[in-house]
Amino acid sequence: MREPGKSATVALETLGCKLNQAESEHLAQKLVEEGYRIVPPSDGAAIYILNTCTVTHIADRKSRHLLRLARRRNPHALVIATGCYAQRASQELWRIGGVDMVIGNADKAHLANALKQRGMIGVPSADRSPPSRTRTMVRIQEGCNQFCSYCIVPLVRGRERSVPLDQVVDEVRRRVARGYQEIVLTGTQIGAYGTGLEPLIRRILAQSDVSRLRLSSLQPQHITPNLLALWNDGRLCRHLHLPLQSGSDGVLRRMRRRYSVADYERAMAMARQAIPDVAITTDILVGFPGESEDEFEQSYLFCQRMGFANIHVFPYSPRPGTIACRMPGGVEERVKKERSQRMLHLAQRASLRFRERFLGRKMMVLWEREIEDGIWVGLTDNYIRVLAKSDRDLKNRLTEAKLRGWHNQDLFALAV
Repeated sequence: MREPGKSATVALETLGCKLNQAESEHLAQKLVEEGYRIVPPSDGAAIYILNTCTVTHIADRKSRHLLRLARRRNPHALVIATGCYAQRASQELWRIGGVDMVIGNADKAHLANALKQRGMIGVPSADRSPPSRTRTMVRIQEGCNQFCSYCIVPLVRGRERSVPLDQVVDEVRRRVARGYQEIVLTGTQIGAYGTGLEPLIRRILAQSDVSRLRLSSLQPQHITPNLLALWNDGRLCRHLHLPLQSGSDGVLRRMRRRYSVADYERAMAMARQAIPDVAITTDILVGFPGESEDEFEQSYLFCQRMGFANIHVFPYSPRPGTIACRMPGGVEERVKKERSQRMLHLAQRASLRFRERFLGRKMMVLWEREIEDGIWVGLTDNYIRVLAKSDRDLKNRLTEAKLRGWHNQDLFALAV
């Protein structure tokens, strides 16, 4: 039993996309305001909440592992699964054993009320702030109308719907007032934002004091000259995440993507012309049903030629209820693994080449945390991870730093 007057501890873990992260941040803030205390999962909290992902079978497996681990850490904890896996297959999570509540996306916002109904009451305190961070996610939209053949997201997130523009701007102002230096606009399809992404960004830049504004992910068809012109404001981070999925037109058609390889290349060329030193990162799905050796090679060579700043590689994972799950021509797991390894090696080389371009340059770095005594880690606006040695407290500060060498796989800087 909890001691009288002592606030219940909550451990909150998140898997998956930035939209999930944004929702977990919002939940953490709400729980703190209700009097709960956020602690690391390793502390054996009285309440454990896992915000799950179900994009791949690997995400499902991680979810099950973390839920079992939470039960082992504290056999008396209230263990809660929420998020996309909970939305897609709640019965699978109930069968794990030791899971006390399964709450889908539709009811995620009411989780704090559900805790009260279980008798887990927070104790209000003067400190109503969650653990401090330098970057925060603001949800502007969720849901997707595209129904790509492999993707479970429209089935667990529903159709596209957007947060009203005034509400987004107000939320950005609130986060800035709480001390956040960088705001990340996130959603399932932020390029499909209701009144247009461009007007939203203009309003945020004009009506807030945000130091950095970052976009989470865009489709190549959403890249337009008018949108790119907004990067004339130096507060917009020079980083675009443009999921490619495949560099083969045949595979893209079977995936039901809304662009061709040529369309994607044009979007990249426009972005690079408009935004000097932009980091363009991407997602690649290997082993899609029917992907031949030739189609994989086309994809590999295209990625090699594009010079991405980083590539996130995923082996295809059948998702129940999707069109691709019923497609013939499944690729052997051994072949998927081999193709994944080739792409991952390419990703490592591409990332290194991109970062090498900035050796000797001065860049603005937002310092996030001290990772060991006197060693700080931060990010440039174009998403380069930087280390620096300093006796000063750099947390949540934006400073200019000269990138002067390597420390393992990271650039090491002289803080200025």
